[in-house]
Amino acid sequence: MITGLELRGVSVRRGGRKLFSDLSLSLAAGEACALTGANGAGKTSLLRAVAGLVPLEAGEILFGDTDPAEARHEGLHLVGHQDGLKPARTVREELTFWSLWSGGTAASVEDAAARLDLTTLLDLEVRRLSAGQRRRLALAKLIAAPRPLWLLDEPLSPLDAGWRTRFGAMMQSHLAGGGLILAAVHDPLPIAAKVLEIAG
Repeated sequence: MITGLELRGVSVRRGGRKLFSDLSLSLAAGEACALTGANGAGKTSLLRAVAGLVPLEAGEILFGDTDPAEARHEGLHLVGHQDGLKPARTVREELTFWSLWSGGTAASVEDAAARLDLTTLLDLEVRRLSAGQRRRLALAKLIAAPRPLWLLDEPLSPLDAGWRTRFGAMMQSHLAGGGLILAAVHDPLPIAAKVLEIAG
């Protein structure tokens, strides 16, 4: 169980260019942080580094008392700016695949579909969804297979105002249960959050 997230002097280089250096952050259970900065500053790369998908040039990333390998394998969700959905699958197939792979159950899939208003879309192919529906499907795995740390890349885009409010309530509920959120954003999060600006 991840009880905290700490970045200590983190530096990342991609494609021969240093994106940022000496970033530090401390999050405890129940806290959120918004990553801000211009396009290309490295917000997405930092999320991917926390998830273990991008190597660090310097520094370290800690997950409370949890071993980093275990934390990354069983304790976090990464929802990217690009949804990463298979367009030929149905909504049910896509949500079931990601949920069961992440430790969810058939019952939790149905619950997540209901909470994200996807139930009537379950037999529809993903390619037929609107941009907002696709985003809701990508976010549904957060509910279907609960994990402590949510890494979110522009989670509110392209949700409409109503869904931004509803997902904000889901985020708040996640924090109230001891979860943590690290989100790359351009617009403010609909919850109280620390801010870490990446200057690039």
